Amino acid sequence: MRRPIPAFFLLLLFGRLTPAADDVSALKSALERPILAAGQVHAEVRAFVEPRIIAPPRPNDRASWEQEVERLRRDMLEQVVFRGRAAGWRDAKCGVVWLDAIDGGPGYRIRKFRYEALPGMWIPGLLYLPDDLEGNVPVAVNVNGHTGHGKAVDYKQLRAINLAKRGILSLNLEWFGMGQLAIDGFHHGRMNQLDLCGASGLAPFYLALARGIDVGLSLDRADPQRVLVTGLSGGGWQTILIGSLDERVALANPVAGYGSFHTNIAFDDMGDSEQAPVDMATVADYAHLTAMRAPRPTLLTYNANDDCCFKSGHTLGPLLEAARPAFALYGAEDRLRWHVNHVPGTHNFELENRRKLYAAVGDYFYPNDATFVRSEIASEPEIKSAEELHVPLPEENVDFQRLAQALLADLPREPELPEDKRAAESWQRQKRDQLRALLCVPSYQCEASAGDVEEADEFVVTRRIFKCGETWSVPCVEIAPRGNAAKQTTMLVADEGRASLAGEVKQLVAAGCRVLAVDPLFVGESKVAAQDPEYTYPLFLSTVGERALGIQAAQLAAIARWAREAHGKPVEVRAIGRRSTAAALVAAALSSESIAGAELSGSLASFKQLVEENRRVQDFPELFPFGLLVEFDVRQLAALSAPRPVKFREADARAVRELEPLVAWYALFGAEFELR
Repeated sequence: MRRPIPAFFLLLLFGRLTPAADDVSALKSALERPILAAGQVHAEVRAFVEPRIIAPPRPNDRASWEQEVERLRRDMLEQVVFRGRAAGWRDAKCGVVWLDAIDGGPGYRIRKFRYEALPGMWIPGLLYLPDDLEGNVPVAVNVNGHTGHGKAVDYKQLRAINLAKRGILSLNLEWFGMGQLAIDGFHHGRMNQLDLCGASGLAPFYLALARGIDVGLSLDRADPQRVLVTGLSGGGWQTILIGSLDERVALANPVAGYGSFHTNIAFDDMGDSEQAPVDMATVADYAHLTAMRAPRPTLLTYNANDDCCFKSGHTLGPLLEAARPAFALYGAEDRLRWHVNHVPGTHNFELENRRKLYAAVGDYFYPNDATFVRSEIASEPEIKSAEELHVPLPEENVDFQRLAQALLADLPREPELPEDKRAAESWQRQKRDQLRALLCVPSYQCEASAGDVEEADEFVVTRRIFKCGETWSVPCVEIAPRGNAAKQTTMLVADEGRASLAGEVKQLVAAGCRVLAVDPLFVGESKVAAQDPEYTYPLFLSTVGERALGIQAAQLAAIARWAREAHGKPVEVRAIGRRSTAAALVAAALSSESIAGAELSGSLASFKQLVEENRRVQDFPELFPFGLLVEFDVRQLAALSAPRPVKFREADARAVRELEPLVAWYALFGAEFELR
């Protein structure tokens, strides 16, 4: 549909007078007007992710299922938990330091200790040690979830105390980012720094659990056949992770801690980085992990009115559907239990849920003991303060950032560029293929909608949607001189969305350019409007084997191909901000025929800055793809565009130092590299 643009509007937007504030304001209004339907991006992300999640398990034969469980456990450990450079952490020698004991309450005392998940990465722990032990006794590993109180939270203390009063060696372990470990370096969004460096960020989480069990089983009188793990929320997630992959866990009671990826995407039940690790959903779903518990006793606890996540109504059913057939193969249907909490029914591990745990412990660990107490033993006066339960840690405790910093030393793997043209061209071909594979960059066919067109004597404004592939709708505002008078086409993208580009658009159009102001996935209008933080959606793409940065680059490349075909010339890409410049660099590197060059403002000088600045995945959701920094830094990505120009604007001293070698590199191709 074509409509004339009011003359006064054109005068404001495109007059030859010096640009005024009203010019930019009017153009901003045109750029920010919505193009996509409400909820469209959210629906497209769901439609893209869901079919890429591995199908639920279908156990129907015991022998084949046991082979499948062995394969799943092996693949989860090798391809997800200890992926890449994390493989060497698996057998690292780690220590335990036992500290002082404090009075507990009737029948037990509390022994403080710390242990290493990785060398130098110390975890605080408490051992609730019964006074009188007879024979070998069970070991309980109590893990906590997302609570600032950490190991001192009251419901966790009561649980640990009650298990100790039943004669159980009861451990209370701290969790990364909580309680004593509530420091920036252990924020869960910083585990992705390890992913960027090619080492699984999930590995420290798993090792903290596995080595916590090691501590428990090293104790006198510990019964290796009776190990319990239990926890709420993130503690429930820890429980199913270790409970499925570590066969030492005899009894597992995860509480409101996880759901199938299928229900998570359907109900926006998405947690932190560790709950959607890289490529996990291509290897195993949490439904598989639940079924892998068979025939070991398992109590699944969920809350009817959970005010956090994983409501019983939509979460529990698919897990039981997956797990029941596996338990039935062993004639162990009675070892799979579930409980839906109604009092209080919110996100909790309060009295009712604890009672269900004690009953399961009695049935499975003390089946012939009529004296075992299944109700809670009142112990509220014995709850201690965080200060009383404080465990001394080394001042220089290794956290996620420090671990990532240690990995930076030899990255990228090939920092130097070839020094002659023939070797340089061969290097480019090889590295482009490697980049496509590493970022899972698709090749999209691109179709443009007819668009909503407004025109006048000199200019045409077109609002259109580019359909990239079968799923993605990318909104675009095109502003061009009328009558094919544009000298060139420039595609603009910015971290703040196209609405922030009014000034740049005006300058380009005044210079005779056709401008495509686009919002690729997760940028501007293409952000996901949903209740969960948006960073979780790039995580979800990663766990199903895709990479958000690769999709963004593919969308830019597809639109550039469309523009070249429509207008006969390659386009220039201009990007503003760390996220958008990274996508533009990748697109330019892989699109030699359709992208003539790139101009970048506010780019990172090096991906190492994400670690050095201690950034979280929440800050730059696309910029932590697994292993990117092992093979590519910003310099290597820019080198792939030569001899096409890549211009870095607003270069600081770090950028000059990192990117100056590109001057000689571009000279090999008879071209100039611009850095200012």
